[in-house]
Amino acid sequence: MTLILKTWKCFTPRISGKPCVQRGGLGDPVQGLEVASKASKEGRGCSRAFRSLEQEEWAASPLWEQQKAWAVHLNGFDVEEAKILHLSGKLENAPEGCQNNLNVLYSQKMAPGSSRKNSRNIPSKPERVLDAPEMFNDYYLNLVDWSSQNFLAVALDDTVYLWNHATKEIIPLLQTEHPDVYISSVSWIKDGDYLAVGTSSAEVQLWDVEQQKRLQTMTSHCAPVGTLSWNSYILSSGARTGHIHHHDVRVAEHHVATLAGHTHEVCGLKCSLDGCYLASGGNDNLANVWPCTQGGCGDFAPVQTFTQHQGSVKAAAWCPRQMNVLATGGGTRDRHICIWNVCSGACLSAVDTRSQVTSILWSTNYKELISGHGFAQNQLVIWKYPRTNKVAELQDRNLRLSVTSGEAERGCQRGQGAPSPL
Repeated sequence: MTLILKTWKCFTPRISGKPCVQRGGLGDPVQGLEVASKASKEGRGCSRAFRSLEQEEWAASPLWEQQKAWAVHLNGFDVEEAKILHLSGKLENAPEGCQNNLNVLYSQKMAPGSSRKNSRNIPSKPERVLDAPEMFNDYYLNLVDWSSQNFLAVALDDTVYLWNHATKEIIPLLQTEHPDVYISSVSWIKDGDYLAVGTSSAEVQLWDVEQQKRLQTMTSHCAPVGTLSWNSYILSSGARTGHIHHHDVRVAEHHVATLAGHTHEVCGLKCSLDGCYLASGGNDNLANVWPCTQGGCGDFAPVQTFTQHQGSVKAAAWCPRQMNVLATGGGTRDRHICIWNVCSGACLSAVDTRSQVTSILWSTNYKELISGHGFAQNQLVIWKYPRTNKVAELQDRNLRLSVTSGEAERGCQRGQGAPSPL
């Protein structure tokens, strides 16, 4: 203790006008500890004062002035008065087209974590229900199609009706000339001005919707025409014989090609979005992919034939993001949705839907697809792609459900049965 007091005493002659050691005798141990603690605290303050005194003396010396002059000469400014960051001169404008990514990164307002999750409402009930009496309960027919102009075409027995989504108006378009002839398929051209109609009498008719006038009747099949698909001005039709015909609707000699790749009824046709391929499904459990043609007779062979389905293949849809990806759906004995790469022929995924697959539609807003089903669940199912896990399911136990595209992906829930709401 005596050593500590002597050490601090040499630096602290007086604090507050009193000697550092004049608080008690060193013979008292308690008083000695108090003196040591006080001296320690006061000594630190005195040390700082001493160092400050030394700095003042150094600043007044000629050597300091000489070093300061050297620093100003070398640096161009007084180091003691300089800031950490020094900006001299006028700010210049950024060059034209220059983007400051850091400014965008740190000035952007970040949404709170709870608002980053986009809430999504999937309706559990139909927006509208339309009565559709006398709609055939036939899995192999294609009796509903929605146009790009938001008109819904519905075939009820021997009559085709149009429903205008904007005005809610129902327009009767046509009726077959013979009461024993029924409508077996309908399909809109891409721009929505013309409607193709297939009949049980093996005819394919072309109608101008605005004029409500039949433009052409094409007769090349010898059996009911159950499915239709457009590729620009080429209309493809599939018949119960298993044949597919290409029709050039611009000319009188419309029949330009025949595709013979099915041994049973053709019940599904879908042209790819880029117009390169035509997918066909049949009651022979086959799904064929054909090269699209713009005319010319000859023998055509499919570029791919998929045989994995164990039931009729009616549903077919092309992915809008990957033009070479095709989804197909099987009937009651199969119940699977398969997704194919048509270039390699590989099956990318397959899922058991546990129901007859009547239709498939890809979403353009989400990486999803929706499927319509018949026996046994009678449901609409939204699937995530490419994982093919179920997102949502809508059921109607009494009706076979199908789906077709509409404006803003509204979709159409179609029921087939008796009675049949739409």
